[in-house]
Amino acid sequence: MKFTVIKQSTKSRARAGILETAHGIIETPVFMPVGTLGTIKSLTPALVAEQEAQIILANTYHLFLRPGSDLIAKAGGLHKFMNWNKPILTDSGGFQVFSLSKLRKISDDGVEFQSHLDGGVKHKFTPELVVDIQRQLGSDIMMQLDVCVKYDCTKKEASDAVDMTTAWAKRSKEHFNLQNITGQALFGIVQGGMFEDLRQRSAEELVALDFPGYAIGGVSVGEPEADLYRIAESTAKLLPEEKPRYLMGVGMPENLLTCVPYGVDMFDAVLPTRLARHNTFFTPAGTESILNAKYTEDFSPLVADCDCYACRNFSCAYIRHLARSKEILAIVLLTIHNIRYLVNLMHGLRRKILEDKV
Repeated sequence: MKFTVIKQSTKSRARAGILETAHGIIETPVFMPVGTLGTIKSLTPALVAEQEAQIILANTYHLFLRPGSDLIAKAGGLHKFMNWNKPILTDSGGFQVFSLSKLRKISDDGVEFQSHLDGGVKHKFTPELVVDIQRQLGSDIMMQLDVCVKYDCTKKEASDAVDMTTAWAKRSKEHFNLQNITGQALFGIVQGGMFEDLRQRSAEELVALDFPGYAIGGVSVGEPEADLYRIAESTAKLLPEEKPRYLMGVGMPENLLTCVPYGVDMFDAVLPTRLARHNTFFTPAGTESILNAKYTEDFSPLVADCDCYACRNFSCAYIRHLARSKEILAIVLLTIHNIRYLVNLMHGLRRKILEDKV
C-alpha cells in the first residue's frame, strides 16, 4: 500500500491524497459504505460501483461467525466471494465486541465472547487470530484488534484500554510481519476515550510502531457531537502527515464537512443504508423522511441537483408511494441516493481542497 498527499490546503489541515492498494487506487478524502456481512444492504455490488464508491468496509467479527473465514478463503477471498473487485477494508471486530459487553470477557491475551447469534458458543479473539482471519478474508486494509470503551467511562478505564490496545498493536504487527503478508496493510487504532492526554499517549505509542495507516477509534459511541469533533481534531494532529488517517464510524454529511478540514482522509458509517431502510434520505438541509405528507404530490426528485439514479428517474411522490406500500424498491432507491450523496459530497470536498478553497 502507498499513500501520497498531492495537495495540502493552506486554509486548513485538509488534504487530497492518493491511496494505492492491491485492488485499485482510492482518491481521498473518501467515504466507505459499510457492507458488514459482505454486502451493502439492498444493493448489488454493481449498483454500489455505479455510485462510484471506491472502497467498502466489511466486518471481521460478523464474517468470522457467519459464514466463516475458512469458507471465504476457500472461495478465493472476500473479493471473489462477493464479486467486488475494488478495495475492501475489514474492521477487526473490536467495536462489535465492545457492544456485546454482557457476552464478553477481556484479558491480556485477548477477548472471549459468546456469539450474538445463539449466545451459547464461546469464541476467543487474540490479536494474532484477528490478523489471520483478515488474511483469509483478503481485505486490502485490515485493522488491529483494539479495546473500545464507552464515552462516559472513567479515566482509569480509558487508560487501561490504551495500555491493552498498544500491547495488542505490537502483537498484531509482529504477527503480521512474521506471516510475510503481501497485498494487505495493517492499520493501528488510537484509543483513549474522551481524554486528550490519553489520546496523545496512544497515538505516540502507535506511531512508534510505524503502521502504514492510523485510525481514530472509540468515537461514535454515544458521545455529544462537540466531543466527537474535539477528539477528532486533536487526535488527527498527532498522526503522521505521510500516513492515511481514518475516523471510524463517522459519516453524517455535517461530520464529513467538519472533519475533512481536520486532516482526516477516510470515513465509514452504516448510516446511509440504515437511514434508507427507515425511509430517510440526505438533503442539503439535513435528513428527511419520504413518508412526510408534503411529498404526497411532490413530483420533483429527492434533491434537485443530485445525479443519482433515483433522483434522475423518479419523483418524491413515487418513492413515497413505494415506501408506504412497503415495496423493497423504496429502500433500494433511497440507499442509492444516500450513498451517492456522500460520494458526491466527498468529490466536492476533494475538488475544493485541490483548488485551495477549504
